[in-house]
Amino acid sequence: MYNPSKVADAIREYHADLTEIRRDIHSNPEHAYKETRTAALVAERLKAYGVDEVHTGIGGTGVVGVIRGNRPGKRAVGLRADMDCLAMNEETRLPYASKNQGYMHACGHDGHTTMGLGAARYLAKTRNFAGTVYSVFQPAEEGMAGAKAMIDDGLFSRFPIDAFYALHNAPWVPYGKMAVRNGAMMAAADRIEITIEGKGGHGGMPQFVCDPVLAAGHVITAIQSIASRNVDPADSVVISICAMEAGKMNTYNVIPRFVKMVGTVRTYRKETQALVVERLKAVVANTAAAFGSTGEVNFIYGYPATINHAREAALSAEVGRSVFGADNVITEIFPNTGGEDFSFFLESVPGAYIWIGQGTDKSCPLHHPGYDFDDRLIPNGAGLLAAIAERELAE
Repeated sequence: MYNPSKVADAIREYHADLTEIRRDIHSNPEHAYKETRTAALVAERLKAYGVDEVHTGIGGTGVVGVIRGNRPGKRAVGLRADMDCLAMNEETRLPYASKNQGYMHACGHDGHTTMGLGAARYLAKTRNFAGTVYSVFQPAEEGMAGAKAMIDDGLFSRFPIDAFYALHNAPWVPYGKMAVRNGAMMAAADRIEITIEGKGGHGGMPQFVCDPVLAAGHVITAIQSIASRNVDPADSVVISICAMEAGKMNTYNVIPRFVKMVGTVRTYRKETQALVVERLKAVVANTAAAFGSTGEVNFIYGYPATINHAREAALSAEVGRSVFGADNVITEIFPNTGGEDFSFFLESVPGAYIWIGQGTDKSCPLHHPGYDFDDRLIPNGAGLLAAIAERELAE
């Protein structure tokens, strides 16, 4: 009888090699669409593992390895790993800390790439499936939509994927567990730019001006009513103003003409997203008008919500119970308000996005200068991906 736990056990045989690869990638982080060294390392490793084909330069620096099973089959499964880092300084003081000042793997993509390689190594060796596995190594997940770039560059026409899977380490999930759910896993991540225009003038003579700073303060407060009074309480929305620019700090007595603000909106449902756009424009315009100013909103659509498909989420949980243990698979978990461009893939083909737990009492959050991926996750993470592919492509 097929036992997915044996896949992770097999990958443990080369855990040390994979750990060395992970730490090498961690030491040499590369930002969006500049992952040339990482992509070259991935391509070299895939060839060494004996995959059937290696394709590079997809969507910029993306790599796809093609692995055919030992039996013919019409279906194909995609396994995605992201490769890029964040533009921030590392403060871990680890012996393998970033050598590239201003860049670090603070989100664990070095671990994801390594787990993708571990799964490919096992699958290329065993080939115990019918059909094809595509190992997809994606650039530019961190805000630069590398998934969409790969799609636009013909990913699905060149590699017809029937089901797509990805995983992400999660410090908010306890170590040794995994989490997957049907439906929303992560939110749509959109950007808003708000401009309030008044009439500038002397700060000591406000009766002669129209103060956009005062209007902006009321706008910031008013837009929070959208979540509390326009959106169904059973639904969720986050609207955050994260930066504001008004006048000059060395001109304390000058009321500016403009106030500019930027922020983010997070939603799970397209209907809620559309409602927020409509209400934002109305609330900003009318609140500003109440103070004699004008207000405009520029809504910039970012990543869609990451929405798992029911069949693939259930299959991931089923396989995960063998790999992680029956009591270590969480299916009742709240979605996260972070953004993820695997959402573009899930809008095109069925699939599932999975969290694997890295949470301990010493864990740093993602995007923290002290963060480091936990190498103990590699066998189970790689094993989960490989076992999902085998389960999908069973006779």
